[in-house]
Amino acid sequence: MPNIKSAKKRVKVIEAKTLKNKMIKSDLKTALKKADAAVAENADNKAEVVKAAIKKVDMACTKGILHKNKAARKKSQLAKSLNA
Repeated sequence: MPNIKSAKKRVKVIEAKTLKNKMIKSDLKTALKKADAAVAENADNKAEVVKAAIKKVDMACTKGILHKNKAARKKSQLAKSLNA
C-alpha cells in the first residue's frame, strides 16, 4: 500500500482505467462472438452484426485497447468471413 499521496492517487486512477478498459474489451469480445455466430448460422442480419463488430473494433483501436494492425486484421477477417 502506498504512503505517498500521489502514489495513492495513481492507484485509484489505474483502477478506474482498468475497469474502463475491461468493459471495452469485454464489449468487443461479445460483438466479435456475435458476428462469428451470425456468419456461421447464415443469419438474416449478419451484415448488420458484422458492421457493428467492425465499429467496436474501431472504437477499441481509438481508445488504445487494440493495436492498429490487430484492429485492421480483425476487420479484414470479419469482412472476409462475411463475403465468403
